Amino acid sequence: MHNWRDALSVYSQPRILVMLLLGFSAGLPFLLVFSTLSAWLSESDISRTTIGFFSWIGIMYSIKIFWAPIVDRIPLPLLTRRFGQRRSWLLLAQSGIACGLLLLAITTPANNIQLFAIYALLVAFSSATQDVVIDAYRIEAVDKEYQAAMAATYVLGYRVATLAAGAGSLYIADFINWQVAYIVMAALTAVGIITTLVINEPERNIKADTLAYEEQLAHRIDSRLHIHGRTQAFSDWFSSAVISPFAEFFRRTGKIAWVILLLIGTYRITDITMAVMANPFYLDLGFSKTEIASVTKLFGFFLTIVGVALGGILVVRYGIMKILLLGGVLVILSNLLFALLANLGPDINMLALVISADSLAGGIATAVFIAYLSSLTNTAYTATQYALFSSLMTLFPKLIAGFSGIVVDSYGYFVFYIYASVLGLPAILIISYLIKQNKAAGTNI
Repeated sequence: MHNWRDALSVYSQPRILVMLLLGFSAGLPFLLVFSTLSAWLSESDISRTTIGFFSWIGIMYSIKIFWAPIVDRIPLPLLTRRFGQRRSWLLLAQSGIACGLLLLAITTPANNIQLFAIYALLVAFSSATQDVVIDAYRIEAVDKEYQAAMAATYVLGYRVATLAAGAGSLYIADFINWQVAYIVMAALTAVGIITTLVINEPERNIKADTLAYEEQLAHRIDSRLHIHGRTQAFSDWFSSAVISPFAEFFRRTGKIAWVILLLIGTYRITDITMAVMANPFYLDLGFSKTEIASVTKLFGFFLTIVGVALGGILVVRYGIMKILLLGGVLVILSNLLFALLANLGPDINMLALVISADSLAGGIATAVFIAYLSSLTNTAYTATQYALFSSLMTLFPKLIAGFSGIVVDSYGYFVFYIYASVLGLPAILIISYLIKQNKAAGTNI
């Protein structure tokens, strides 16, 4: 456990500061295929049920585990030799995001919703691929003791991007139109591209025992399946890139592995579920797009900064698990305030209070959760293992969120936010159980 001075000093390291820019690059496309896109669809007279189903585009972020081993181990022709494994994949993904946003900008959802969905899928796929690489870079760039600060700085940059993609897009759409808003967002992808060109490729330190285990696993598979020759080369690659990351995690964590995975799959269920209907909720209450941008995006941004920074400091000071529990409780409590707002109508002061609580809680919870996921990875399989965790983090919540429009259409917003809050209770129970297990094992995480 560090003192407060040491906890604060970690933010001065250069690679930690670089995560501001990479976090911005990661955060920019997310809202543009999520809540900002929901606002565009809402203004295009697309039904709330269809908007809810549209959120399933975000499942791309939840299935990235399927192509993460390729990103982790397969070099790109020409690019990898010039830029390295991580940077080459970053450039490819960032180019896909820019192209997808431009294609969305020249498409009208009301006229061709199917083509619009395909372009949104391109952005989501490229964005999910970028996340795989940035997560790997973040974990490989510094030692584990600085991962909380890396997580906090990453989230800070991410939130700056959501301010641009959220409030910025709404302002532009309000004063000009949605097409121009998405063109501007496409131009902002240059921040990530330039950063990728400037930074150095991180070093990957793989432990000898990990390599030995990987070789033993590949040998056992070859022996049992009687694989030889050219087939053996592919089998060995598949074993090292795909099977080993999962096998190593379960070997290292033992019986508690399934509990950890269950926690990962439920921790963010409340905020992801409620976020799908956030902008339609504000619009249906009677707030203008300018009011939504000013209060929910701009004002909420500064409270999120406080939450993110506080989360990083609290993790360094008190460890991960206690703050993970705190973040989960705060998210549920803040979400209940939205149910209260649903019954009050367009009260701008109440909206500011609700957004303040939600942003502060979300900042703490996100920073500590990223630090927790990072602590679970082995640097030999950084991209693949973290992709597994982050995929589980959003898969079940995204599936549940897809039905959020049906809940709103059937029961209204008050019941919806109560329902979203209750969904977060299992994660609280799981964290409490893991804390007890850690104490029994004599570990302080």
